[in-house]
Amino acid sequence: MLNIGCHLSTTKGFENMGKEALKIGANTFQFFTRNPRGGKAKAIGEKDVAALLEITKNNNFATLLAHAPYTLNGCSADEKTREFALGMMIDDLVRMEYLPNSFYNFHPGSHVKQGVEVGINYIVEMLNTVIRPEQTTTILLETMAGKGTEVGRKFEEIAEIISRVELKDHMGVCLDTCHVYDAGYDIVNNLDGVLDEFDRIIGLDKLRAIHLNDSKNPFESHKDRHEIIGEGFIGIEAITRIINHPKLRHLPFFLETPNEVEGHAEEIKLLKGVYKD
Repeated sequence: MLNIGCHLSTTKGFENMGKEALKIGANTFQFFTRNPRGGKAKAIGEKDVAALLEITKNNNFATLLAHAPYTLNGCSADEKTREFALGMMIDDLVRMEYLPNSFYNFHPGSHVKQGVEVGINYIVEMLNTVIRPEQTTTILLETMAGKGTEVGRKFEEIAEIISRVELKDHMGVCLDTCHVYDAGYDIVNNLDGVLDEFDRIIGLDKLRAIHLNDSKNPFESHKDRHEIIGEGFIGIEAITRIINHPKLRHLPFFLETPNEVEGHAEEIKLLKGVYKD
């Protein structure tokens, strides 16, 4: 079975996100933990969460994915920005325990001309501060496209972060198809080679989720602009190979394409049609 979902808005509550996912043919979904451009988090209603958990249980949902806000930059050159990121992640991980055994994905951040190694040091320090042995949440580092001074454009950078996290059993990776293609990993013409490289450097056992996006820009553009499935430079043929690959097909796939919910429903229908059960 294809485990597929899209990004849904939390404004209507957790139960309604679960119902909306079912309505569009999804069996999982992604959501922001708080305002993606700010720091304020909406209060969690325990009954609302309980209703969602009942939906996920009764409908065999795959693991849910929470996304940290874009303002979380734990490797910023500004100390206050780093402190803000630390506090936000601590709070998010407490809140995530309302949804046990879920994923929490975040962008490693931008080192802002300090250098990659300095950025990695800050990220590792943040993760070693926030991760608790008893948490059920797995924290995912997202692969990045390499625009500006982003950390995470290379598998080696992701691997170094994970290797230096003390409680690394709570760590994983979310591979974004648009990002890795834009970063220079040719998943269109050499998917097996890219996966072999990922396995050699990071380990495929750490790959826990995939952001399934086409790309508005050509290979190695470092632009990070998502496109609707089949309408970009990655294309439906390559995406079909990705969702059917024996090393990937068991993972949950999350659409972050520039579509409304109705458009995501069409994409999910398309992907189910090319998925080989």
